[in-house]
Amino acid sequence: MCHFLISFLNTPCNLILFSIFSPKLTSMKVDIFIPCFIDQFYPETAANFIKVLEKAGCNVQYNPEQTCCGQPSFNSGYWKETRTLATKFLHIFKEAEVIVSPSASCTGFVKNYYKKVFEEDKKQLKLVEEITPKIFEFSDFLVNHLKIIEFGSVFNHKVTYHDSCAGLREYGIKEEPRILLSHVQGLELIEMDDLTTCCGFGGTFAAKFHAISTAMTEQKVEHAMDTGAEYIISTDSSCLMSIESYIRKQKLPIKTMHLADLLAAGF
Repeated sequence: MCHFLISFLNTPCNLILFSIFSPKLTSMKVDIFIPCFIDQFYPETAANFIKVLEKAGCNVQYNPEQTCCGQPSFNSGYWKETRTLATKFLHIFKEAEVIVSPSASCTGFVKNYYKKVFEEDKKQLKLVEEITPKIFEFSDFLVNHLKIIEFGSVFNHKVTYHDSCAGLREYGIKEEPRILLSHVQGLELIEMDDLTTCCGFGGTFAAKFHAISTAMTEQKVEHAMDTGAEYIISTDSSCLMSIESYIRKQKLPIKTMHLADLLAAGF
């Protein structure tokens, strides 16, 4: 009882309800990295991402000087330009205690490829080795590090989940998003066939091999629609952007939504 009273007196009103769902609130200082796709096309996802972190009690810090992590230029073979962007990333986040991003793709790139980008630069490589253990994808951070899986979210719809290639194969998340979805009130998760296949985006692949990319997206959307789901959920807005563009062009009765937007539903 005393613990509850102390929490009541010292906790902002918007966190009191959450403490009922989970006592594991945190006061951790968290720096956030907002990927290009979200910054330019889905700013509401960034806002909801922050809402969820704050509901978990995190002290969210945002540096407006941040830009691209360098993944698009790296994948296109422009390593010099990648090093410029990666150097800026390292400079901005070198003092961060924890870095969280709503993108498994960007986070996985920093974790897995910055060492290769700076393999001949010992000074920068040392900084990479210091930073990479501190950067986390959103769902991984919530489930495995904060140990918070319930937020009082409400979403009365049928959904299916899309595993992005980067999230599944490079960053290594699979169960984490599903654990969070399983604790959303009113939500019904229905898995699609061939759920581990690519949606067809693949970054510059979608531009260079448009016909193949579109065929892959078509297959992914058909599998999603076969479930009867109303929404396709993912941790990567880049995949969702490609899927959504196909859905809109074909005028199909299904929508896309980032996990952060869904978790913010109802509060």
